[in-house]
Amino acid sequence: MAYDTILFDLDGTLLDAFTTIHRAYQHTLPQFGRPAPTMEAVRTAVGGGGHSAMARFLPEPQIEEAMRIHVAYTRSILLEDVFLMPGALNLVKTLHGRDVTLAVFTNKGGDMSRPLCDHLGLTPYLAGVYGAGDTPWIKPQSELAAHVLAELKGVPATTLLVGDSPFDVAAAHNGGFVCWGVTTGTHTADQLHEAKADRVFANLTELGEALILEI
Repeated sequence: MAYDTILFDLDGTLLDAFTTIHRAYQHTLPQFGRPAPTMEAVRTAVGGGGHSAMARFLPEPQIEEAMRIHVAYTRSILLEDVFLMPGALNLVKTLHGRDVTLAVFTNKGGDMSRPLCDHLGLTPYLAGVYGAGDTPWIKPQSELAAHVLAELKGVPATTLLVGDSPFDVAAAHNGGFVCWGVTTGTHTADQLHEAKADRVFANLTELGEALILEI
């Protein structure tokens, strides 16, 4: 089946911002008497939105203040350590050249996702960047998928989501469309298969080779 709308998760899929995210947790948690977390602990926590991730480290009464500190610090270092995943720019250029509608579909704040896409040269190829705070919903809520497809004039039957976590798989399936996973982010191939990803690839280059055959 041809895909004419392709949604991409951001962190761990199109780009690697884990150093930035890790630095922000290292900055924030000691202010609440917690040790600075390892990179692995941060990777394990993220994917379901900022509040959900912070709840892995702090009790509920501290989360709002911790998120304020975390977000402010993240903004101050936003573009310092981020880089595109191998194959990302070539893939979006190729798909755009074939008249596929492309968008970012992320639980990272939309107001931070858009500057990142600008900085890394993705924006000219995207029909939209949809992140946390742009709507009342986050992945994997079906309302977010429905809203994004309505804006893009896409339909579930010809939509594909590319992501790196079970949140992406659930978001796609809740929205009625397919999810292909990559293991460049937060989860292993086994974990993505267990979450029922429709296909799983080691990276975007491998995924792109398969995808070009289906559009």
